[in-house]
Amino acid sequence: AAAAATPGGSEVALKPRTSPKSVKFLFGGLAGLSAGLLRQATYTTTRLGIYTVLFERLTGADGTPPGFLLKALIGMTAGATGAFVGTPAEVALIRMTADGRMPLDQRRGYKNVFDALLRIAREEGVPTLWRGCIPTMARAVVVNAAQLASYSQSKQFLLDSGHFSDNIFCHFCASMISGLVTTAASMPVDIVKTRIQNMRMIDGKPEYKNGLDVLVKVIRYEGFFSLWKGFTPYYARLGPHTVLTFIFLEQMNKAYKKLFLSG
Repeated sequence: AAAAATPGGSEVALKPRTSPKSVKFLFGGLAGLSAGLLRQATYTTTRLGIYTVLFERLTGADGTPPGFLLKALIGMTAGATGAFVGTPAEVALIRMTADGRMPLDQRRGYKNVFDALLRIAREEGVPTLWRGCIPTMARAVVVNAAQLASYSQSKQFLLDSGHFSDNIFCHFCASMISGLVTTAASMPVDIVKTRIQNMRMIDGKPEYKNGLDVLVKVIRYEGFFSLWKGFTPYYARLGPHTVLTFIFLEQMNKAYKKLFLSG
């Protein structure tokens, strides 16, 4: 710690000063924590719950699981529904995390996610809570069709091979495969979403007309494989998330069946 001289000649230790930027970053992140938790509680539980219920309903009487295309369709349905339910929490999350970077006179000052939801509905109208719902649902359809269907299909393939039993190791391997498939499927969609959100106006016209125009221009000017630029760090983030999601889901399903359905 730095020291300052007093008139009497002694030195007094000064407390280290914290950068205003670091304080803003810390409290900006914490401010959005309640919104992030609510988003996971709404979006993730809805999509996984709907997928599990529909998967069991569409499983044959002899135990034959649905085909891959039907699994993908179930995943799309679950993803779209989950995204719709989770959009209000996501709107609150985006606003709360951005609040700390705004000028003082423009900050909204939400206390927590519930305060944010109530104020948005009261001040701007209930439909504002679902602003950006369509692109969010479109991304969720692609991600969940890839993630949920590929996990179920991978798990079924591993069990049918005879080298795996229905345990955590099998769930781990199936979810790692699912993470790879999900990364490959969702990266082009994320690029479209990011480019549209950050596009500039050129001669008074938007840089891109729509999502298809983004894909065409990226492939033409940057190359086809640029759609998967940064694949490794993306998978390093999504892989562990997918593994933990499905391992916890499988363990909770087992516990539920043991506690409530075993006669």
